Amino acid sequence: MFKKIFLPIVLVFSMLFSFSACNNTEKVETPVNPEDVTLEILLERDDSMINTYSLLAVNEEAPFVDADGNSVSDVSLNVEGANALINWMLGEGEDLAKNYGYDKYGEYLFYLLDKAPKSTAEILPATDETRIIRMSTTTSVNDSGLLGYLLPIFEQKYGYKVEVYSAGTGKSIANAKAGNADLILVHAKAQEEKFIEDGFARKVDGFDSERLSYMYNFFVLCGPSNDPANVKNAKSVLDAFKLIADGKFLFISRGDKSGTHTKELSLWPKELGITDDPESFRNYQDWYISSNAGMGVCLTQAVERDAYILSDKATFLTFKANGSNRK
Repeated sequence: MFKKIFLPIVLVFSMLFSFSACNNTEKVETPVNPEDVTLEILLERDDSMINTYSLLAVNEEAPFVDADGNSVSDVSLNVEGANALINWMLGEGEDLAKNYGYDKYGEYLFYLLDKAPKSTAEILPATDETRIIRMSTTTSVNDSGLLGYLLPIFEQKYGYKVEVYSAGTGKSIANAKAGNADLILVHAKAQEEKFIEDGFARKVDGFDSERLSYMYNFFVLCGPSNDPANVKNAKSVLDAFKLIADGKFLFISRGDKSGTHTKELSLWPKELGITDDPESFRNYQDWYISSNAGMGVCLTQAVERDAYILSDKATFLTFKANGSNRK
């Protein structure tokens, strides 16, 4: 008797369970395969993300100092060589820079400012005394391949040899302050203005200003393609950075006082108090990673850790073209 009643009940519950399971299958989230997650541009062309590059000639009468602030003497600069390169970059080189990368990436990596200074000065060929030009520059114009494209054209035509020191803007400026550069190409306005104010820059004949801002591109907020912070739908880059901070999602910071690092610091919510002082983010180290490294190294870290990162677009496109944005 018991078996006759029990068996039908078991069958009914079994059918109900199967029906419920079928109806709920669409609610089950399929785990994301880590190998399918790539580093992608999630937010760009925000007004706060314009990235301007400037050329500055180093003043041969500057108060040169080493990393510890000690005076440096016996500095010899190649003024004629620096003038030649600056005039070329703001003359023949402008269109070359503007068009660089389009054939490979299907979009321009750099753009000329509407009021970019233009040089029509005669460029004197190199002599034995002026042949070597030392340029101190940010990583983005180097890692993007721009200088590797431009400089051989200049060198072949005029006989110069340009030695490039590439680092973050802060380190590039410090290198010039020690007398190790004839000109700089950087992208951090406040640091450039301080460089001028402290007497390290000079005007090149034919120009009205020491700071020759002539091209730009955009910073881009990159992150894992599955975008756990949902920054892709943020109304602005400031809102996007708040989403990252509120959710404590991993973020890779350059941490090197470069132009990119300087821009990043300006985008965090003010109440966080994040600056270039390590103490300012000591309580955020579970999600905020300060690398003190170049853009390429930091992008690789972001790929490996599924983290968010701020990059200049030119460097990221080069990084992606090499297949480095995938694990």
